Amino acid sequence: MSIPAPSRPILLTGPKHAGKTSTGRALARYWGIDFIDLDELIELKTGSSPRNLYTQSPERFRKAEAKALKSLMPPRTEPGRIQVIAAGGGIIDNEEAMAVLKQADLVIIYLEVSAETAWKRICQAKMLPPFLNTDNPQETHTILHRRRAAAYKSSAHIKIQAEALDPEQIVKEIILALDRFSEPMP
Repeated sequence: MSIPAPSRPILLTGPKHAGKTSTGRALARYWGIDFIDLDELIELKTGSSPRNLYTQSPERFRKAEAKALKSLMPPRTEPGRIQVIAAGGGIIDNEEAMAVLKQADLVIIYLEVSAETAWKRICQAKMLPPFLNTDNPQETHTILHRRRAAAYKSSAHIKIQAEALDPEQIVKEIILALDRFSEPMP
Protein backbone atom coordinates (compact mmCIF):
# COMPACT_ATOMS: atom_id res chain seq x y z
CA MET A 1 0.00 0.00 0.00
CA SER A 2 1.31 3.40 -0.93
CA ILE A 3 0.56 6.43 1.22
CA PRO A 4 0.20 9.64 -0.80
CA ALA A 5 2.60 12.52 -0.23
CA PRO A 6 1.53 14.88 2.54
CA SER A 7 -0.17 18.16 1.72
CA ARG A 8 2.53 20.20 3.44
CA PRO A 9 6.33 20.12 3.63
CA ILE A 10 8.10 17.76 6.04
CA LEU A 11 10.99 18.98 8.22
CA LEU A 12 13.24 16.34 9.79
CA THR A 13 14.92 17.42 13.02
CA GLY A 14 17.16 15.74 15.55
CA PRO A 15 20.76 15.58 16.68
CA LYS A 16 23.79 15.42 14.46
CA HIS A 17 24.00 11.96 12.86
CA ALA A 18 20.41 10.97 13.67
CA GLY A 19 19.93 10.09 9.99
CA LYS A 20 18.05 13.20 8.86
CA THR A 21 19.77 13.54 5.48
CA SER A 22 19.77 9.87 4.47
CA THR A 23 16.19 9.44 5.69
CA GLY A 24 15.11 12.67 4.00
CA ARG A 25 16.52 11.53 0.68
CA ALA A 26 14.80 8.15 0.99
CA LEU A 27 11.48 9.74 2.01
CA ALA A 28 11.57 12.24 -0.87
CA ARG A 29 12.42 9.39 -3.28
CA TYR A 30 9.45 7.36 -1.96
CA TRP A 31 7.03 10.18 -2.84
CA GLY A 32 8.92 11.54 -5.87
CA ILE A 33 9.24 15.00 -4.31
CA ASP A 34 12.17 17.34 -3.71
CA PHE A 35 14.67 16.88 -0.89
CA ILE A 36 16.62 19.78 0.56
CA ASP A 37 19.45 19.48 3.05
CA LEU A 38 19.51 22.80 4.90
CA ASP A 39 23.30 22.62 5.41
CA GLU A 40 23.79 22.19 1.63
CA LEU A 41 21.44 25.10 0.97
CA ILE A 42 23.42 27.28 3.40
CA GLU A 43 26.62 26.48 1.51
CA LEU A 44 24.95 27.16 -1.84
CA LYS A 45 23.62 30.53 -0.65
CA THR A 46 26.75 31.71 1.21
CA GLY A 47 29.57 30.02 -0.69
CA SER A 48 30.91 28.75 2.62
CA SER A 49 30.34 25.48 4.46
CA PRO A 50 28.34 25.52 7.69
CA ARG A 51 31.52 24.35 9.45
CA ASN A 52 33.47 27.36 8.14
CA LEU A 53 30.67 29.78 8.95
CA TYR A 54 30.39 28.42 12.50
CA THR A 55 34.16 28.57 12.97
CA GLN A 56 34.14 32.22 11.87
CA SER A 57 31.26 33.00 14.21
CA PRO A 58 28.39 30.90 15.59
CA GLU A 59 26.14 33.95 15.15
CA ARG A 60 27.10 34.25 11.48
CA PHE A 61 26.21 30.60 10.93
CA ARG A 62 22.87 30.91 12.78
CA LYS A 63 21.92 33.97 10.67
CA ALA A 64 22.73 32.06 7.46
CA GLU A 65 20.77 29.06 8.74
CA ALA A 66 17.67 31.15 9.51
CA LYS A 67 17.90 32.97 6.17
CA ALA A 68 18.17 29.68 4.24
CA LEU A 69 15.24 28.21 6.15
CA LYS A 70 13.15 31.35 5.59
CA SER A 71 13.79 31.07 1.83
CA LEU A 72 12.01 27.68 1.89
CA MET A 73 8.94 28.82 3.81
CA PRO A 74 6.13 30.57 1.95
CA PRO A 75 3.68 32.71 3.92
CA ARG A 76 0.75 30.72 5.35
CA THR A 77 -1.52 32.39 2.81
CA GLU A 78 0.37 30.85 -0.12
CA PRO A 79 0.67 27.16 -0.91
CA GLY A 80 4.19 25.87 -0.41
CA ARG A 81 6.14 23.31 -2.36
CA ILE A 82 5.72 19.86 -0.95
CA GLN A 83 9.24 18.80 -0.07
CA VAL A 84 11.30 17.06 2.57
CA ILE A 85 13.83 19.23 4.40
CA ALA A 86 16.61 17.99 6.68
CA ALA A 87 17.54 20.58 9.30
CA GLY A 88 20.90 20.85 11.00
CA GLY A 89 21.29 19.26 14.42
CA GLY A 90 21.49 22.59 16.23
CA ILE A 91 18.58 24.40 14.61
CA ILE A 92 16.68 24.12 17.88
CA ASP A 93 19.19 26.60 19.36
CA ASN A 94 18.52 29.14 16.61
CA GLU A 95 15.77 31.45 17.92
CA GLU A 96 15.25 33.15 14.56
CA ALA A 97 14.94 29.83 12.71
CA MET A 98 12.56 28.44 15.34
CA ALA A 99 10.39 31.56 14.98
CA VAL A 100 10.23 30.86 11.23
CA LEU A 101 9.19 27.26 11.92
CA LYS A 102 6.45 28.32 14.35
CA GLN A 103 4.89 30.38 11.55
CA ALA A 104 5.35 27.73 8.86
CA ASP A 105 2.71 25.30 7.65
CA LEU A 106 4.70 22.07 7.78
CA VAL A 107 5.04 18.82 9.69
CA ILE A 108 8.05 18.63 12.01
CA ILE A 109 9.35 15.11 12.59
CA TYR A 110 11.92 14.47 15.30
CA LEU A 111 14.32 11.57 14.72
CA GLU A 112 15.29 10.50 18.20
CA VAL A 113 18.56 8.73 19.00
CA SER A 114 20.40 8.45 22.30
CA ALA A 115 23.35 10.66 23.18
CA GLU A 116 25.53 7.56 23.14
CA THR A 117 24.50 6.52 19.64
CA ALA A 118 24.93 10.06 18.31
CA TRP A 119 28.39 10.26 19.92
CA LYS A 120 29.47 6.95 18.32
CA ARG A 121 28.36 8.22 14.93
CA ILE A 122 30.14 11.54 15.42
CA CYS A 123 33.33 9.65 16.29
CA GLN A 124 32.96 7.45 13.21
CA ALA A 125 32.86 10.59 11.08
CA LYS A 126 36.41 11.28 12.35
CA MET A 127 35.95 15.05 12.39
CA LEU A 128 34.42 16.77 15.37
CA PRO A 129 32.03 19.59 14.58
CA PRO A 130 33.43 22.95 15.71
CA PHE A 131 30.98 23.31 18.60
CA LEU A 132 32.55 20.21 20.18
CA ASN A 133 36.10 21.60 20.13
CA THR A 134 36.23 21.80 23.92
CA ASP A 135 38.35 20.29 26.68
CA ASN A 136 35.86 17.42 26.95
CA PRO A 137 34.00 16.99 23.65
CA GLN A 138 31.99 13.95 24.78
CA GLU A 139 30.71 15.73 27.88
CA THR A 140 29.87 18.83 25.83
CA HIS A 141 28.01 16.63 23.34
CA THR A 142 26.05 14.83 26.07
CA ILE A 143 24.97 18.07 27.76
CA LEU A 144 23.91 19.61 24.42
CA HIS A 145 22.17 16.43 23.32
CA ARG A 146 20.05 16.14 26.48
CA ARG A 147 19.04 19.81 26.44
CA ARG A 148 18.24 19.80 22.74
CA ALA A 149 16.32 16.50 22.91
CA ALA A 150 13.75 18.00 25.26
CA ALA A 151 13.33 21.03 23.00
CA TYR A 152 13.06 18.89 19.85
CA LYS A 153 10.40 16.69 21.46
CA SER A 154 8.29 19.68 22.44
CA SER A 155 8.50 21.28 18.97
CA ALA A 156 7.78 18.13 16.92
CA HIS A 157 4.42 17.01 15.60
CA ILE A 158 5.71 13.45 15.22
CA LYS A 159 8.49 11.64 17.10
CA ILE A 160 10.25 8.64 15.57
CA GLN A 161 12.52 6.40 17.66
CA ALA A 162 15.33 6.04 15.10
CA GLU A 163 17.95 4.49 17.39
CA ALA A 164 18.37 1.11 15.70
CA LEU A 165 16.72 1.76 12.35
CA ASP A 166 18.23 2.28 8.93
CA PRO A 167 16.87 5.07 6.70
CA GLU A 168 14.43 2.78 4.87
CA GLN A 169 13.00 1.54 8.18
CA ILE A 170 12.69 5.12 9.43
CA VAL A 171 10.82 6.03 6.22
CA LYS A 172 8.33 3.22 6.94
CA GLU A 173 7.85 4.51 10.49
CA ILE A 174 7.33 8.06 9.22
CA ILE A 175 4.79 6.95 6.62
CA LEU A 176 2.84 4.98 9.25
CA ALA A 177 2.98 7.93 11.66
CA LEU A 178 1.81 10.37 8.97
CA ASP A 179 -1.05 8.03 8.05
CA ARG A 180 -2.20 8.14 11.71
CA PHE A 181 -1.42 11.81 12.13
CA SER A 182 -4.64 13.75 12.38
CA GLU A 183 -3.84 16.62 14.72
CA PRO A 184 -4.55 20.04 13.26
CA MET A 185 -1.42 21.98 12.46
CA PRO A 186 -0.50 24.84 14.78
